[in-house]
Amino acid sequence: MAGKREKPENDVLKLRQVEVLQGQGKSVQKALRQIGVTVQTCCRWRKEDGGMHWTAPRLPGNRTLKG
Repeated sequence: MAGKREKPENDVLKLRQVEVLQGQGKSVQKALRQIGVTVQTCCRWRKEDGGMHWTAPRLPGNRTLKG
């Protein structure tokens, strides 16, 4: 079964929501969890929607996700 696909307008709104939540002091991962989006999906949206910038979450071993 295919996953649910968001409309591009909704993608941008959710990316902006993440930025607002980050401004309130939440980490990227917590903000994404709150709006119900995975890190991979957010990275794909950023790439498709012109590359809105935020700091990628840190992984164990001090690595970052590339997006």
